[in-house]
Amino acid sequence: MSVFDDKKWLTEVFADSGSVFGLAITRKLDEVQSPFQKITMYETTHFGNLMVIDDVIMLSSRDNFLYHEMLSHPVLFTHPNPKNVVIIGGGDCGTLREVLKHPGVERVTQIDIDEQVTRMAEKYFPELCASNNDSRATLKFEDGIKFMREAAPGSIDVIIVDSTDPIGPGEGLFNRAFYASCVAALANDGILVQQSESPLIHMPLLKAMRQAMSDAGFASLQTLNFPQMVYPSGWWTCTLAKKSGEFNGFREADAAAAPFSTEYYNVEVHQAAGALPNFVKKAFAE
Repeated sequence: MSVFDDKKWLTEVFADSGSVFGLAITRKLDEVQSPFQKITMYETTHFGNLMVIDDVIMLSSRDNFLYHEMLSHPVLFTHPNPKNVVIIGGGDCGTLREVLKHPGVERVTQIDIDEQVTRMAEKYFPELCASNNDSRATLKFEDGIKFMREAAPGSIDVIIVDSTDPIGPGEGLFNRAFYASCVAALANDGILVQQSESPLIHMPLLKAMRQAMSDAGFASLQTLNFPQMVYPSGWWTCTLAKKSGEFNGFREADAAAAPFSTEYYNVEVHQAAGALPNFVKKAFAE
């Protein structure tokens, strides 16, 4: 008997890599068609609730902490003193929750074009939205590209681009023009971080992103690795881009003494995440 015979499976086909990923589901919880995309919620047998946008898996209750922590804490502990943070995308609000754990952060503005993502997260991932009413947080539902283009020069310490894949609403967040707006909006010691897909199956995109960041004026780049089971290949990255100067470590003592808990991130994980396999080093050097 096939293991598939007695369960309902939701599968996502990754045609470019000749692979497929699946989760056993018990039922569909909800579905809404926003002006931008279709958002579907499922209940799974082992991974809690699942958000799918335009038939692409976005996050599950069980493993989203990996992504949200690695997109937030490494960059915030790398910046010398982050006070004003902007999140582009991030409608599920998990990254926002992690950023707001840092007591030194004074202001966080989250800009996601699709309000329905946040409304669905509030309903099916309430734990991720627990900090939405923090007095330091402002949620805007508008075009993040336009927001960055119009941001005051030198006004932002950290920009976190918590985007979908570079298709649909997320397409314009992976090019030189967008990165140039970010460079202008960042203070001199500012840092941008963006999810940068899987090095195993998305290397051309990862290289193109890094080249666009450099072309836009970022002085140095650092790509970090972390596991993410529900994403293609189960191996994901984020890339940090520094406006000026080189990356020379992070605030290890502050990270070790963090006044909040994490499930994945710690000093040792941060240090290890920057270690790149030889094939990745070679690709970046080409």
